[in-house]
Amino acid sequence: MIILGIDTSGTVAAAAIYDSEQDIVLAQQLVYTKRTHSQVILPLVERLLEDTGISLNEIDKIAVAAGPGSYTGLRIGIAAVKAMTFALDKPCCGISTLKALCTGACPASGGIVCAVMKARKGLVYAGMYNFDGSGQSAPLINDALMPEEELLCKLSEYEKVILTGDGAANFIDEYSPKNAFLAPAEVRLQNGAGLCRCAVNSEDQKPCELEAKYLQLVKAEKDRLDNNMK
Repeated sequence: MIILGIDTSGTVAAAAIYDSEQDIVLAQQLVYTKRTHSQVILPLVERLLEDTGISLNEIDKIAVAAGPGSYTGLRIGIAAVKAMTFALDKPCCGISTLKALCTGACPASGGIVCAVMKARKGLVYAGMYNFDGSGQSAPLINDALMPEEELLCKLSEYEKVILTGDGAANFIDEYSPKNAFLAPAEVRLQNGAGLCRCAVNSEDQKPCELEAKYLQLVKAEKDRLDNNMK
């Protein structure tokens, strides 16, 4: 199965093409950019297809990061994947950003990996997974928005944890947990490959079923609640 993965959930725009039968990442690219993901992601996908000589019609499934992450970024990626899969009549799937990060940062031998993404002051998005040597995983912390101190307490229950995600380095600098180790820089941000690997065993979805999972209220909802309480 040839899988195209698209991730616009964070500060990078990332995409990858993965051959699940050969277990080979055929191509991947990420761009740390100040431009909006809407300007970057589709040209990036076009370059990967051109470099690999694969056409969109040869893609069997398209995966997209469904959150948590940037509200605008998530909507851009999901809208792009909906449009492509509607046009191509292909299956798609929404993948947890946190699980994809953990999958991309996990050593081949397995282990416990925790993804930490920046949220608001004192809060992080976090999800932790235990990987066996075959690449299968089981959640130890379900994806959630939580205080940093709560995450620190949960991490203390394990002997060794690899931290990944855009909030991992700041978390280690702030709390210096003795059992936590920072993933290498090249796998610490969204890269598309982990997303594709997660998609292999994920249930196929129709484009209309794709939804962002923000894990907190969007600004418009917060403003509406605030106004109702006045």
